[in-house]
Amino acid sequence: MVGPLTEIERDESGRVRIWDLPVRLFHWALVLSLGASWATAELDMLDWHKRLGYAAIALVLFRILWGLIGSDTARFSRFLKGPGAVLDHVRHLLSREPWRPEVGHNPLGGWAVVALLALVALQAGSGLFTVDDLGFEGGPFFEHVSEDTAKEARRLHFLSFDLLLVMVGVHVAAVALYLLVKKDNLVGPMLTGRRVLPDGTAAPRQAPAVRALACLAVAIAAVWAMLALA
Repeated sequence: MVGPLTEIERDESGRVRIWDLPVRLFHWALVLSLGASWATAELDMLDWHKRLGYAAIALVLFRILWGLIGSDTARFSRFLKGPGAVLDHVRHLLSREPWRPEVGHNPLGGWAVVALLALVALQAGSGLFTVDDLGFEGGPFFEHVSEDTAKEARRLHFLSFDLLLVMVGVHVAAVALYLLVKKDNLVGPMLTGRRVLPDGTAAPRQAPAVRALACLAVAIAAVWAMLALA
């Protein structure tokens, strides 16, 4: 049940757990995966590049499942808001009004999560059908599509990476904006899982770890089954 926070739910610094371990591990695993994917592509380590692509697909699938049945702050239904809520949040961010810290993703950040998941899915998914410059080697499914489709997949693969770079830049700029303008540190809670919230704020429900493991197992099994069909 979700209810008022109690002193037991706060640590010695008065902080409350808002991010569960699965969300935090997903966040940093995706950061490492994307960075390593870029490095392996630059170094022409294509076998590792492919493995990292499969890992990215598994991560996206896990996050979608966790967004449906995970902890309160992980659920799409809790942080995806309408245009009015997004505009109100932006207005409040740029105003001099007292800052209202969010329990989880704010309305703007919630849609950024969806955009990021979509771009990673497009990046990794297009890689499954991508062919190299010579047309001899590519993703595990490139032989099952036409040459034109494989070339289009390659174009989308590079385009989505460029869009991901833009998204990462916007994300870093937004985190800096919250810190400098509103003195709201968003990085710390994604490391520790905790942040200070006003008294009386509803405590987010934390889903059991076994549910996260089940979601991860399903995601890995789905990727394994997909590759078995290649």
